[in-house]
Amino acid sequence: MNVSLAKDLSVYQLVMGVQVPPKPLSLSPATLLSLVRAQIDLLIEQQIVATLWVKLPPEKIWQSELARYQSSVGASSLIYTCQIDEAGKGEDEGAGEVGEENTPLSSSSPSSSSSSSSLSLSHHVPVHISSDSQMRRENFLMVLSPQFCSLILAHRPLKKRKNNTSGKVNTNKNQPLLIINTVEGRVIQQVLHGIEKAITPESSPSPIPVDFICPTSPEGALMNQLFAKQLLRQDEINRQIITVRTTKLQQQNQELQNKEQLKDEYLKNVCQELRTPLTHMKTALSLLNSPNLKPPQRQRYLQMLNTQCDQQNSLITGLLELVQLERNLEGTALESVRLSEIVPGVVSTYQPLAQEKGIMLAYTVPTELPSIRCVSGGLRQIVINLLHNSIKFTPNGGEVWVRARIQGDYVQLEFRDTGIGIAESEISKIFDRFYRVRTAATEDYGGAGLGLTIVQQLLVRCGGSISVRSKLYEGSTFTVQLPSVSDSPKAIAIENE
Repeated sequence: MNVSLAKDLSVYQLVMGVQVPPKPLSLSPATLLSLVRAQIDLLIEQQIVATLWVKLPPEKIWQSELARYQSSVGASSLIYTCQIDEAGKGEDEGAGEVGEENTPLSSSSPSSSSSSSSLSLSHHVPVHISSDSQMRRENFLMVLSPQFCSLILAHRPLKKRKNNTSGKVNTNKNQPLLIINTVEGRVIQQVLHGIEKAITPESSPSPIPVDFICPTSPEGALMNQLFAKQLLRQDEINRQIITVRTTKLQQQNQELQNKEQLKDEYLKNVCQELRTPLTHMKTALSLLNSPNLKPPQRQRYLQMLNTQCDQQNSLITGLLELVQLERNLEGTALESVRLSEIVPGVVSTYQPLAQEKGIMLAYTVPTELPSIRCVSGGLRQIVINLLHNSIKFTPNGGEVWVRARIQGDYVQLEFRDTGIGIAESEISKIFDRFYRVRTAATEDYGGAGLGLTIVQQLLVRCGGSISVRSKLYEGSTFTVQLPSVSDSPKAIAIENE
C-alpha cells in the first residue's frame, strides 16, 4: 500500500479548528513519553485491537512502544507510520524528539526491554510526508477502535523566543511542547476526516474505512484505568528524572569537593614555601644581633639573608606567573612560530652563565623545520625554563645540548645534559607545583619549583607533550613534542579558524 499526505495537512490545526477545542498544555517531551506509554499499556492490558496512526521520533525509546503493542496484540492491528521524506529532513523535524537529558530511562523499564523488537512489515504501513509539510513540527499517536479512540498530539511552536537576560535562544532541545491529550470522539473524527481529505489521489486503496465512527467517549472503566496508568507512567518518568538529576548533582558536588581539596592543598603548599625563606631570614637576623659575632660570620649571615630574599622573590614571581597563566591560557590565541627564530636567541643569553660554570653549551636547530603553533611568548618561556634547569643542575665542566628535528607530524625539541640526573622514583613528581630536586640531605638548588609546571601547562594548550629520561649522576633528557604546521596559505587558514 502506498499512502502519501498533502503538505498542507496539520493535525494540530485540525484539532484547534473544532468548536470548543481542547486546551493545549505546555509540557516536556518526558511527559509526552509517559502519555504514550500509558496508552500502550491500556491497549495491551485490555487486548484492544486498533488501527494506529502515528508520527513519533525515530529513536528506539519511542518505536519500541509500537513494537511492544504489536507483539502483544498480534497480527490484527494495523499501524500507519507517518514519515518525512529522507531528502528533506531538517532540524525542524524533531518537533518532539527527546534526548537523554530530557527522558532518562532505566535499563529495567518494561518498554526498554522491547526495544529490540521490530514492527511487522505486513501490518506496518508507511505514510509519506513531504519535507515542507506542516506536520514536520508535530508528533502524535491516534488510536482507532470501535470501543476506544484517543489522540495524543504534540506540537512545537515555530517561534523562537530570545531570553532577555542571557541573550540565549530556545532551541528544539529545551523548548517545551504544546501537548493535547483527548478521547473526545468529535475531535478525533475531525482529525480522521482531515487526514482522509489530505490523502493524495495516487494513494490506493484509501486507508480510511468509510463507515468508521468514533465513539463519543470511552467507557468509564476504561477511562479510570487510563488515568491510573498515566499516573503510574508519569511517576516512573519523574523518579527516573530525579535519579539522573541526583546523580548529576552528586557528581558536580564531588567535583567541587575535589577542587576545594586541591585548592586547600595548593594554599597549604604556598604557605609552607613562603614560610621557609622567612624562617631562614629570621634566624639570620637573630644571629646578626649577637655582640660576639666575627666579621666572617656576619658576612655569612648577610649572604644567607640575601639568598633567602632571592628565594622569596623567585617564589612570589613564579606564583604570579602561574596564576596569570592559568587564568588567561584557555582564551589565549595560538600563533605560528619557528624554533629557529627563538632557540638561538635564548641559547646566546645563557652562554655567559654556561661559560662561567665551564659548561659546553651547543644547539642544532635546522632553519627548514616547519612552524609550530603556540601561545604568544609560550615557546620562548618553554625554552628558557628547560634550558635554565639544564644549566643549573649540570656541574662545572659539564655539557648541555639543545637539538630540534622533525618527527612525523611533530617538531621535536630535545634538551640533554650531563647533570646530576633524577632518581627514577622522583621523575613522576617533577611537574608538581613546588617540587625541587635535592640530591643530598642538605643540598637545595633553590628556585620556586614552578618552572616545569608552567612548561607542561603551555604544552597542553599548544597540543604538545613532554617526556623525561634520566639517570642519577649521569644526566637528563627532556623531549618536547610540538605539532607542526604547514606554511601553505590553506593550512594556515584552517589553523586560524
